[in-house]
Amino acid sequence: MTKPLFALDATEMLTGYATGMFTPTEVMRALNAHIARWEPTLGALYLWRPEQAEAQAAASTARWQQGQPMGVLDGVPVTVKELIATANDPVPLGTAAVELSPAPADAPCAARLREAGAIIFAKTTIPDYGMLSSGLSSFHTLARNPWNLATNPGGSSAGASAAAAACYGPIHVGTDIGGSVRLPAAWCGTVGFKPTLGRIPIDPYYTGRCAGPMTRGMADAALAMGPLTLPDSRDATALPYEAIAWSAAPLSPAGLRVGVMLDAGCGLGADAEIAAAIENAATLFARAGATIVAAPPVLTRDILDGIDLFWRAKFWDEVSRLPEKRRARILPYILEWVSAGAHVTGVEAARGFGGTFTLRQACAALFDTVDVVLSPTTPNLSFPADWASPTNDPSLPFEHCAFTLPWNMSEQPALTLNCGFSRAGTPIGLQIVTRRFADLQAIRLGRWFEQEYGRVPHWPGESPQPPPLA
Repeated sequence: MTKPLFALDATEMLTGYATGMFTPTEVMRALNAHIARWEPTLGALYLWRPEQAEAQAAASTARWQQGQPMGVLDGVPVTVKELIATANDPVPLGTAAVELSPAPADAPCAARLREAGAIIFAKTTIPDYGMLSSGLSSFHTLARNPWNLATNPGGSSAGASAAAAACYGPIHVGTDIGGSVRLPAAWCGTVGFKPTLGRIPIDPYYTGRCAGPMTRGMADAALAMGPLTLPDSRDATALPYEAIAWSAAPLSPAGLRVGVMLDAGCGLGADAEIAAAIENAATLFARAGATIVAAPPVLTRDILDGIDLFWRAKFWDEVSRLPEKRRARILPYILEWVSAGAHVTGVEAARGFGGTFTLRQACAALFDTVDVVLSPTTPNLSFPADWASPTNDPSLPFEHCAFTLPWNMSEQPALTLNCGFSRAGTPIGLQIVTRRFADLQAIRLGRWFEQEYGRVPHWPGESPQPPPLA
């Protein structure tokens, strides 16, 4: 089956532009028509502006015809997560409680993409305040999973994962403080990369908060890292810039000591189908010459509960400042969860935050014994579209984050990509974690796994149905 223009990877688009096979204008028109068919059902986008996108595509077409593309992504359609500011657009943070006012400037990710010539044709939907692994929001339309529209895309980069899986352009940028890039990417069968903290400048910045690319394949994730990692002084946590060869060849795991973590230590236990898929992936690493060992959990119940208390207290400080009428507009699940923060003492909050350092120590100790960790990205398969979280219980908000959250706190690169499907046809994600600063190793190992295992086909057809499986 020949892929339609809207379903091409960014690397394929750029080759077509350079050779004159097709133009950015043709791609953008095809993409807009595709989105118009899907979006009423999928709910992935905010501020989709087809006419503006086609005007940008026309300018890109002229540059390519003159042999003067302005950057490495010239004419490539991309999205950014709603809470990544774009100049003159409101940032509602996924909630009806926020007063809408225009952002004064592009945030670092958006600025770098524009400078590279990318066409930011829309932003992607999120849940209230980006605080859920779900597509449920009091402001945006409910986002759904393209593989099965009755199921959830995950979150908080909900629209981004749905858009990637449904071929709404090849590159999408999300953010991740506990799994918000990797979790939805796993549930939607796409690639999601959380780099070392500070590798991609971000604003606002916070402990563990990263931005990262969400794509259908590893080559596009690598391509996006080039412009996204360029320096921006607004991020005081940013790493010194390095000109890294992100598109380097796949890296075999031969000779590496690979830890397989099937028990996260707390939270939801890994579904049997997910555990089997991860063990199958580990077999591929072993056949390539890696030494496979069992990796113990790094997270404990006390640490996860302490982080939960700290986040409730921190967020309650923000929510408590809202007028009562605005506070009442917050998604009830979120409001119930955060209201408990009013009763968290300063000592409890400090102890909870202190747990992040204990967790970081455990992660460092593990990597004294292994080079790479493989684990499930999510412990559970996809869940109903209208649920606020996999448990749908605000008293158990982070049970699904136990495999992902540790690597935010330890600041380590963590990548997810598809490693199989459940019997019901829902995607399963493999998480690959490398040492701090070893972002390129994670990307190259991901490229190797994709090469060995194969890639999910994503070109969904004419109607809002799950994409065909090969």
